[in-house]
Amino acid sequence: MLDFLYYPVSAVLWFWHQVFGLVLGPDDGVAWALAVIFLVLTLRTLMIRPALSRLRSAHRMRALAPRLTELRARHRDDPQKLVAETRALQAEHGVSAFGGMASALLQAPVFLALLHVLRYFNRPGLTFEQNAAIPNYVFGPDEVRSFLEARLFGAPLSAYVTMPQSLLDSFGGASVTSWQVLAVALPLAVLAAVATHVTARRSLRTQPDAPRIMRALPWVFPLGALASVPFLLVAVLVYWLANNGWTLVEQHVLGCIVEREVVVVPDAVAPRPPARAPKPGQKPVRRRS
Repeated sequence: MLDFLYYPVSAVLWFWHQVFGLVLGPDDGVAWALAVIFLVLTLRTLMIRPALSRLRSAHRMRALAPRLTELRARHRDDPQKLVAETRALQAEHGVSAFGGMASALLQAPVFLALLHVLRYFNRPGLTFEQNAAIPNYVFGPDEVRSFLEARLFGAPLSAYVTMPQSLLDSFGGASVTSWQVLAVALPLAVLAAVATHVTARRSLRTQPDAPRIMRALPWVFPLGALASVPFLLVAVLVYWLANNGWTLVEQHVLGCIVEREVVVVPDAVAPRPPARAPKPGQKPVRRRS
């Protein structure tokens, strides 16, 4: 159903594997890991403009907070008028509540496609040989086998901590145990969880009026992700770390850019300048109402 996303995502992964495979060898685990990382970097680079628009919109919304409070007080007995005035004010200053949602909605299917492609190298319920004989979108069977046999610090990229030992033994090469997979998977997951925690806390700083339940999210998200580590492929953990690392850096850089931009929000009613006192011998000038 989402082949229109799966094929382009797998093509970008294939391209970066070709690049790093020329240097490190096509079967090298580091070459495959770098291909996953640069796939994430490529997709996130393409989404910088939507992310910047979302941050700008949030920054302007914070600047408009006093005006929005004033509108709520003025039109609290007229909800329709309040909605109309709020929309007019947001449109005047380039604020779009849907803009932030659009950015998230754009990213979600792309990264679901990325995870799908990674997981389809090692389809659940199939043996190593069965997976190695099936193409994975733009990857042929030989390239699928190369990915399945690739190792990062001794652990197969397509292995997970709770994988049965019989499947771990089918990867070929030196024997590997679940503890060896855990020794690679856990540090990747911890680093990614720390990045998730920091980015979530930075996001809350821009939302001083956030509900109390949202203030627990910087702890809930990392702990929930760590709890799923036993079931995540090493390659997916590499993706997770790259994605969260990019988010941390992007949040800092784009946040600095947005904070330096001046948002001018005029007062609801501009005060009239005081009348000047007439000079001696000069008639006072009446203001037109």
